[in-house]
Amino acid sequence: MKKILVTGCGGAASANFVASLRATDEDFFIIGTDTNKFHLELADADARYTLPSALEPTYLEKLNEIIVKEKAEFVHPQPDPEVLFLSRNREQVKTRLFLPSKQTIEICQNKMEIVNHLRSKEIPTAESYIVEDEINLSNHMDKLLENNEKVWLRAIKGAGSRASLPIKNTVHGKVWIDYWNSMRGIGYGQFMVSEFLPGKEFAFQSIWKDGKLVTSQARERVEYLFGHLTPSGQTSSPSIARTVHRDDVNEIATKAVLSLDENATGVFCVDLKENKEGIPCITEINAGRFFTTSNFFSTAGSNMPFYYIKMAFGETLPELSQYNPLEKDLYWIRGMDMGFKLVKGDQLSAEEL
Repeated sequence: MKKILVTGCGGAASANFVASLRATDEDFFIIGTDTNKFHLELADADARYTLPSALEPTYLEKLNEIIVKEKAEFVHPQPDPEVLFLSRNREQVKTRLFLPSKQTIEICQNKMEIVNHLRSKEIPTAESYIVEDEINLSNHMDKLLENNEKVWLRAIKGAGSRASLPIKNTVHGKVWIDYWNSMRGIGYGQFMVSEFLPGKEFAFQSIWKDGKLVTSQARERVEYLFGHLTPSGQTSSPSIARTVHRDDVNEIATKAVLSLDENATGVFCVDLKENKEGIPCITEINAGRFFTTSNFFSTAGSNMPFYYIKMAFGETLPELSQYNPLEKDLYWIRGMDMGFKLVKGDQLSAEEL
């Protein structure tokens, strides 16, 4: 029985990662950690421990204490702050990890840096600029609004469309940044503006070993969880998603990962959105952790969390397709306190009169 320590285990993304492992024929002993003891009550874990934030000086010491006590054989960090911390301190972690390179994770956790990198490699992404001050914001807005009805303003770090807002003038941007600076300490130098991408949005989940793509699957985000409650209209986590077979999405995402690291290893989750010409443009890359809905593909038949664990332990994988292992138009439907359901697109049960 493998002993796997999963951080952020009180959250949905880690819960779905664990659910993917539980869905296999292999037995796992799951050690769940989280900063919130109440959230851990929901975790499907065999042992539960609270940890300080990854920003606290005692984080690594406490994590290693748990690793030693429980004889953990592997750590999977799911929240971005823990991915970043454990990447930077990987030599001091007292068990195995299976992460992309330090440099790759550093770049991917800054949305402005990843955009600059991709543009330098001529990989499609949105025209974007960092916002240093009010004058800087105004100049960039004027430039972007020449060819766009609105502009996308967002924080350069953070998940879940953090501090994102579509805006139509500089006043909107100034007030939004002032609000976030006053309430959360996120101000100028921590925001970016981009051309607004109006088309379909895709998520490309993949696992890699030594520069070789092991397997991947793309999905379209059709509807967002709580999107109707947010100013931007989206949250990055879908309430409805469907599998897609798009050669352009697959090719662009693959090229982007290899542009970061020709020896790419571990998990790479790529977000893309179509521009006005219908070209999928990369908006961000999450390196080292899975999308929240990793259990969508696992339930449908491509269990990437399980394959990832087997790779980390040096075990042989079954024969896998690099692209499109799942049929297209599989819908993943989920809601708050309503669970989830996998449905084929031609088997939706609602009738139209």
